[in-house]
Amino acid sequence: MTKIDHQLDIKIPGLDKQLIAGQWTDPSPAEYPVISPSTEQVIANTSAVTIEDAEKAVLSARKAFDSGSWSNLSIEERVSHCSKLCDAMESRLGDLNRAWALESGPTLSHAEIINNNVGVTIWRRMLDTAVELDWSEYRDDVLLLREPIGTVLSIMTFNGPIVLMAMKIIPAMLAGCTVIGKHAPESQLTSRLLSEAIEEADIPPGVLTLLPAGTEVTQHLVSHAGIDMVSLTGGTQIGIEVIKRTADRLARTTLELGGKSPAIILEDANIAETIDTLVPGSTAYMGQVCVSLSRILAPTDKYSEIIGALAEKYSAFILGDPLDAGVDQGPIATERGLLRTERAVETAKQQGARVVAGGGRPTELERGWWYQPTLLDNVNNSMDIAQVEIFGPVTAVIPYSGVEEAIKLANDSDFGLAASIYGTDSDECMRVAKRLQSGSVAINTAGISFLQPFGGYKKSGWGRECGPEGILEFTQIKQVIGS
Repeated sequence: MTKIDHQLDIKIPGLDKQLIAGQWTDPSPAEYPVISPSTEQVIANTSAVTIEDAEKAVLSARKAFDSGSWSNLSIEERVSHCSKLCDAMESRLGDLNRAWALESGPTLSHAEIINNNVGVTIWRRMLDTAVELDWSEYRDDVLLLREPIGTVLSIMTFNGPIVLMAMKIIPAMLAGCTVIGKHAPESQLTSRLLSEAIEEADIPPGVLTLLPAGTEVTQHLVSHAGIDMVSLTGGTQIGIEVIKRTADRLARTTLELGGKSPAIILEDANIAETIDTLVPGSTAYMGQVCVSLSRILAPTDKYSEIIGALAEKYSAFILGDPLDAGVDQGPIATERGLLRTERAVETAKQQGARVVAGGGRPTELERGWWYQPTLLDNVNNSMDIAQVEIFGPVTAVIPYSGVEEAIKLANDSDFGLAASIYGTDSDECMRVAKRLQSGSVAINTAGISFLQPFGGYKKSGWGRECGPEGILEFTQIKQVIGS
């Protein structure tokens, strides 16, 4: 039996406080326990965000925006402030990655890829992009001004508390908005380290507040008349609720929502080369990635070969302490995620799917929210497992006959976030890519570009993050005519 013992071995500021309007609040009697998903141990007790905290945050954000103290700065001045914040975040990446691993279970190697590589690259590109944008331009005899939306609520998830600072927070600030960053309640440790970075960077009071809040506070913020825009990364049902809660005041929204992303393996694909990126693309962070390739479409004449190659890789994963460099995967981040995964696999089996690899909790890990990376075959596209986002380590392999059926199956989904195509005929791969109803398509690889606009089709959301468009989403256009 493998024993894991997690202790909070890094210094976290303000465990019993929140940083609001540049000041740490008085200690709060309301507690929120930080539970290690690897051990189910309580590794820290933090203050729970209250409605009062939320009201203070909105008041300070509105004051900072309405006074023009942030939006009226030149873009060069806003870039300078944000650059100091990026410096402060980068100086803490070691602690941020370890805190994330303790509170949400990613391996340190995954954290370093997502934060040190992707996150840093995005926010540095955003700083460069902001000074290159046309914030004002003349068209014929009309002056067009790009102006900030106002006070933004950015809702972030446990699977990217640091990288989403680059995709949501920095762009909104560069646009001239004041921001309340609503971290997941599972992000108590990372949120406080990031708040410390805000304090160190001397961001003006009210411009940015981070709150690792639960459902009640989040709903209060989404419904708040003082919030001009909501930028959400989350599940589709949460996105629908955000629309309902903002509809009466017609607040702006951008939504990066769920996915059930397909990977099409074409007849001429090199299977060994395909597996190299397809397996990481379908299993990274225990499937808790919005663009995870959870549906693999395989040609019938190569189906057995593909199943065998995938099963070999899935069965070889080493699960264990995410702080240990020798493991491949940590636990599922939340207990509800574990239970959802178990229900999904049981339902799939009842509907006729067969477990090829994984399919249960590992016996060698006694405590924690563990589940084996799971591969299913004998799946058809009408099954729940092929249509419902699990956000857990479960991949379904579906056979097809002919490329037209593959395209039809890929598009037969409520979602349209990401997709991959594997094949050696580049013209055919591009032809298929153009017919997929997806906001992102990767050819002979997996994943997305974080330096260009990214977002979903259909129920995977609207609006775009990253690239110049990721900043401009937080602006509105004013036309000025006459002399």
